[in-house]
Amino acid sequence: MSTEFCVVMNDETQYSIWPRNRDLPAGWRGTGFAGTRESCLEHIDTVWTDMCPASLRGKENDQ
Repeated sequence: MSTEFCVVMNDETQYSIWPRNRDLPAGWRGTGFAGTRESCLEHIDTVWTDMCPASLRGKENDQ
């Protein structure tokens, strides 16, 4: 039996995967994508194009 994972995201728009059969940790929410570990990681590679946390985006121009 293989574990099914879901793609999760936090308020900083950082992504991770989480076993689908476990409660999400505080501060994380599901994105609606689920599958094998590999398919979830491939999905993250596609959608997570800016690794900078949301709270820091645009601040480098403020200096």
